[in-house]
This record gives sequence, structure tokens and C-alpha cells, in this order.
Amino acid sequence: MANTLNTITVDGVTQSLESYQAAKSQAASGDNSTLGKDAFLQLLVTQMKYQDPLDPQDNGEYLAQLAQFSALEQMTNVSEGLSNVSKLVGNIDTSVLVGQLSNMIGKDVQWVKETSSTDENGKTVINKETFEGKVTGVSISDGSPTVIAESGGKSYQVAIANISRIGDGMKNS
Repeated sequence: MANTLNTITVDGVTQSLESYQAAKSQAASGDNSTLGKDAFLQLLVTQMKYQDPLDPQDNGEYLAQLAQFSALEQMTNVSEGLSNVSKLVGNIDTSVLVGQLSNMIGKDVQWVKETSSTDENGKTVINKETFEGKVTGVSISDGSPTVIAESGGKSYQVAIANISRIGDGMKNS
């Protein structure tokens, strides 16, 4: 800007006092916390309105600002698109996983359960216990796949990573 009186520069953006206060009050009211298309155009019009007619701002600066805004808008659109694609892929992965795990229902399964305890010297001791049972269901909670296995009249929620063997008739082997 040629006339630097009554201007404010925030994060490298110089604007008039009026447009700064308008943008700040709009952000404070919770309507829009970021500069959108309308706010940018208002800022551009305000710049043009308050420029010195004897020393006008170069048109190249306006074009550069428009190009930066356009690039930022496109990056925002790409980011939103990628976020949507990521959600879609996550849903597909979950559907495929549920389908694969549901094939395990009715199968015998062997898993290892690790527990830790502290001995009399204060050392942590890892205890591993092996269980065998029959898969009765599938569960995905918090994005972690598990199977529900029944053994000895009790139900266990078994993480897929803890399964050591799958198949019919394991007790005989």
C-alpha cells in the first residue's frame, strides 16, 4: 500500500484498520474464524478504496494476491477431497476385514494371553498363557479387530495379533 497510515500488518497481510476490525469482530463472533472468499474480496475492495490516487498500487500486486488466494482455495479443496477419500478407504478396509474375520466364526482358535506382574525384586515378569476355544463372533472397536472366542464356558475378546493358530480339532494335535 502506498499510504501506510491507518493500516495493520498481521502475518504478512497489510490491511486497513476498518477491514481488520471487521474481520476480527467476525472471527470473534464465531461466524467464520478464517478469511473466506467474501472476506478476501472485501479486503481487496478496501485496499482499492483507500489507496493513494497519486501513487496507486501496482496491478501486479493485486494479481499476485488473487493468484495466492486461488492457490490457497485449491489446496483447501484438495485437502478436503483427500480427507473424504481417506474416510472411504477406511470404510472399505473395515468392511473387507469384517468379511474375512466372519469366516472364522465356528472355527477352533488358539491364542496367547500375556500378563505382567512384578516379582519380589521389583522386576517385571511377563507371563504367557495359551488358550483354545471356538470363535463365536467378530468385533471391531476403536478400529482394532478382535474375535470373540469361547473357552471353558467363558467368552474372551481376542486381538487378532494374539491368535497363534486357527483350525478344526486343535486339541487332538
